[in-house]
Parts: sequence; structure tokens; C-alpha cells
Amino acid sequence: MDADFLFSLPVLALLGVVAAGTYFQTVTGFGLGMIVMGVASGLGLAPVPALAALVSLLSLANCLVALPGALHHLDWRAIRAASIGLLPAMAAGVLLLGYLDQAYAPLLKLLLGAAIVYGGVSILLQAPPGPGAADKRSFFISGVCGGLFSGLFSLAGPPLVYQFYRQEMSLTTIRYSLIFLFAISAGGRSLMAGSQGQLDAKVLLLCALALPVGVLATMAGKRYPPPIAQRGMRRIAFAVLTAIGISLMAAAVPQLFRP
Repeated sequence: MDADFLFSLPVLALLGVVAAGTYFQTVTGFGLGMIVMGVASGLGLAPVPALAALVSLLSLANCLVALPGALHHLDWRAIRAASIGLLPAMAAGVLLLGYLDQAYAPLLKLLLGAAIVYGGVSILLQAPPGPGAADKRSFFISGVCGGLFSGLFSLAGPPLVYQFYRQEMSLTTIRYSLIFLFAISAGGRSLMAGSQGQLDAKVLLLCALALPVGVLATMAGKRYPPPIAQRGMRRIAFAVLTAIGISLMAAAVPQLFRP
């Protein structure tokens, strides 16, 4: 890999997407995976498995920077219940990704587009508050769904975000509990992806380039939150992700029926 690769337009564009995604996740508690996977795959900057592996490593780094000093905000009861469902489902998702990428690439693109649209809608919609504290089963189910999304596309966010934003918790507790779960998901997925051979030299090099960008964006998000209401940021993310998800699905459908 020479300087032409390091300073190529796709790599520079990917670094810009990483900066936007990590900043957004730092100020909201979610969004890194959906933004990077959605924008980068929509622009064809890298294959889906490589992007998913990259997002896992970046998400883990983002969480490790964002969490220090915030552990007392976590809801451990909810985290434990969600983690029990998340980890085995995440492992199943990684195995399924390897199979679909080799045998059904158009179907994989269609599923990714649908997941991104779902993620965009879940960002925009305000989840209705639940009647008091939810039981452990609902957190377990959201963990299973988030784990499957994480294994396939490194997108654990949508099911977990919807579940946590329905709870009678402070926004600080919700945000840091989500970031902690994303750290568990990203760490476990990175180990699984490495065992499946998905962390090749190119992915590791991209990660080495993107990590400093992500760390700086995380620090900027903690120190300089945007003067935009969270609702406004949700609308922007919804518009971008929905458009990208629909375009991915539209491109995948003809390929599914191509002889």
C-alpha cells in the first residue's frame, strides 16, 4: 500500500465520514455505525465487511475515550440484561455476514439498506415512554436484535436506542449506558471478525488512519457540543441515512433478479 492509496480520494472521504460519525455519536450516544456504514457504503468507499470491521474498531476507541469518569451514570441492571442477548446474537451475525458476502452480495446490500432506513427512522421518532421501569426481558430482546445488527453491519444502535429512550432514565444515563453497550458489542465483534480473517492489513491500516481522527472528533464532541437542538440533529441524520438506505435498496433489487 503506497502513498497513492493513503492519500486517495476514497480514503480521505472515509476519514471525513469517520469524523462526522464519531462527533455525532459523542454528542448523542449513537450514530457512528449508521453514519459510517451508510455514507461509506452508499459512496462505494469500501466493501461492507471491511467497513463493518472498521466501524467496530472505531466504535471501541470512541467508547474508551468517552466513558472515563462516566461509569457512575450507567444503569447496570439494563446493561446486564441487554448484554446477555447481545453477545451470542452478535456472534451469529458475524458468521452470517461471511456467508452472505460470499454467496448473496445483493441481498446483503438490500439488508444493509433496510437496516440503515430503520436506523434513520428510529433516530427521528421519539420512542413513547414505557410504563415505569421495563423488565429484563425487554432489554434482553433489544440486546438480541442489536447483537444481530452488530454482527452483520456493526449497527447495534437502533434496537438499543429505541429500548433505552423509552425508559424513565436521565438522558445522561441513557447516553452513557448506550456507549458502554456499544463498547461491549464492538470489542466482541472485533474479536470475532479477527478470528474470521476480516481484519486484514488494509482494514488495520484504515483503522490506524481513522483512529486519531475519531479520537479528536470525540474530544471535540465532549468539549464543543453543537449549538443545534438534539431534535434538529436527529432530523439531519434521518434525512441523510434514509436517502442512503433507500438508494442502497434500489440498487440491490435489480441485482437480486439479474439472471
